[in-house]
Amino acid sequence: MTAEPIPTPTLDRMKQAGSWNPLWDTLSQWDPEWTEQFMAMNATPVRRGVFTPEFVELLSIAIDAAATHMYAPGVRRHIRAALELGVSREEILTVLEMVSVLGIHACNLGVPILAEELDAYESRRAAS
Repeated sequence: MTAEPIPTPTLDRMKQAGSWNPLWDTLSQWDPEWTEQFMAMNATPVRRGVFTPEFVELLSIAIDAAATHMYAPGVRRHIRAALELGVSREEILTVLEMVSVLGIHACNLGVPILAEELDAYESRRAAS
């Protein structure tokens, strides 16, 4: 017995709009119902229209460019869309500069450890 195909209108719209990530293909094939529900839930805040389209694009640039995501196709797609909506280079650059702060945590973590380890290393060298 073959199951009826699960309708995936959200996934279909994403593919048509060019916002589908091909890395999701296998997940979508294996569990189209879950993938459809997840993507529909993910689209809900944008669909509600609380934010302007310009702000949505700037926020999307920040999310895709963040050190924890770094999804270049999304950054490109959202920069292109933002420019088409009239967002300025300065506004986009400011978003990129602001999101780059996420990377500072490497220094927040690493520099104090480096200082401790340098002190310990120098103490060991002085003792020998």
